[in-house]
Amino acid sequence: MILPVILSGGAGTRLWPLSRELYPKQLLPLCGEQTMLQQTAARLDGLTDIAAPLVICNEAHRFLVAEQLRADGCGHSGIILEPVGRNTAPAVAVAALRATADGDDPLLLILPADHVIADIPAFQAAVEAGRAVAGEGQLVTFGIVPDRPETGYGYIRAGEPLEWRSEARGARREEDRETGAGEMLDVRCKTQSQNHQDTSHISHLTSPTTACAVAAFVEKPDAATAQSYLDAGGYYWNSGMFLFRASVYLEELEKFNPGMLAACRAAHGSLTADLDFLRLGSEAFAACPADSIDYAVMEKTENAAVIPLSAGWNDVGSFSALWEVGEQDAAGNVCHGDVLTEDARGCLLHAGSRMIAAVGTRDLVVVETADAVLVADKGRVQEVKQIVSRLKEEQRGEALLHRRVNRPWGAYEGVDAGERFQVKRITVNPGASLSLQKHHHRAEHWIVVSGTARVTCGDQVLTLTENQSTYIPLGEVHRLENPGQIPLQIIEVQSGSYLGEDDIVRIEDDYGR
Repeated sequence: MILPVILSGGAGTRLWPLSRELYPKQLLPLCGEQTMLQQTAARLDGLTDIAAPLVICNEAHRFLVAEQLRADGCGHSGIILEPVGRNTAPAVAVAALRATADGDDPLLLILPADHVIADIPAFQAAVEAGRAVAGEGQLVTFGIVPDRPETGYGYIRAGEPLEWRSEARGARREEDRETGAGEMLDVRCKTQSQNHQDTSHISHLTSPTTACAVAAFVEKPDAATAQSYLDAGGYYWNSGMFLFRASVYLEELEKFNPGMLAACRAAHGSLTADLDFLRLGSEAFAACPADSIDYAVMEKTENAAVIPLSAGWNDVGSFSALWEVGEQDAAGNVCHGDVLTEDARGCLLHAGSRMIAAVGTRDLVVVETADAVLVADKGRVQEVKQIVSRLKEEQRGEALLHRRVNRPWGAYEGVDAGERFQVKRITVNPGASLSLQKHHHRAEHWIVVSGTARVTCGDQVLTLTENQSTYIPLGEVHRLENPGQIPLQIIEVQSGSYLGEDDIVRIEDDYGR
């Protein structure tokens, strides 16, 4: 049995202003109508003997993740909430502990939630090829067959095909028994294989889905080195996708990073259920060292294997990558939304709420949202993350949220704000309700635009319809509900000395906040 583990904890800072810390790229429909999370779950359809995915996400994204899976009709084996990000190795350790808690020991298929894969049959063929290899105790990674000398990815250098290596060692063992060379010869051959730089022996021995031993993980190269990798063959981009047995991963992590595993065991041991979610113990997980699967396990283990994958893969890590996977017009422009061009070439133009007009531009990225506009040279889009760092340093809200903010009960959108006042448009889904709450620093005035509102204000319960309004005094306990069959739309006018979202004292809440 394969248990897919979808890692949905990234922030996607290089895709700002589309991706925000509380609404990251994996939850956006960047490459089609489905979000990237939904596409990740959908590409599992057609694999045999596979369970519903186990999803690991940031606690702040939990309702968005759950709603997107529900809206797409995708079941799941649980949604585990990380109280803080600790990179991929601890997240996968928690998944492995969860998978083996009842005595089972499935193969874990580790999939980041923010990748694009164009050729689904090729992806599934690679997974099926990896099933037998992982079942024999190997830790399989999927290496992307490179089509250019890319400097933005780490590489995997393939060693001997596993079947060839097994046959060679079998022959050596037979010879050892006759010569008495024994263990020393086997160790010497293994060391030579690991240190061998020439990968030319691989090409005639491997098919597109043949597993090879991993000879080395290589850091991101410079342009000349990347070209040499492409010319030599046997080098693959490190995709960050893996397949291995849960118990094998835990054994290897115990060997190479026992402190990390101990912290993960403690966090998993204090796991609590909260609605549809599973919360890790906050203190134990916060104490866990942060590291990737590559550094924590894969670069150290003797049982790493790589399966080549040529399936139109892209990690959409920047706007240049988004341009690559987008549908380009005759001039090489990728346009989204209300866009007009005149002699523009090679541009990514993304209009969210207003028209973009581009005249005489070349290789430019223009991304417009309701509250921010990014203009960048397509060759320097990696530097967008520096803008995000500056926004965080200045404690600006544009780093965290869009103007429209999704909540488990619906959404709100900022309309206007000034000294001591703020105006929002609030949408409440049918049958949903906000928490029973109060504020210490602000009063609110609600006007119903459409739908029906049930309003609790102190001891009173009111039913309001279109064009009716009510006032919530400062400090009064109140609640807004939608008892109708259509979305409730209201305009909220806040006034007071402090209007931050943290001025909410929740008394009752349907969503466990």
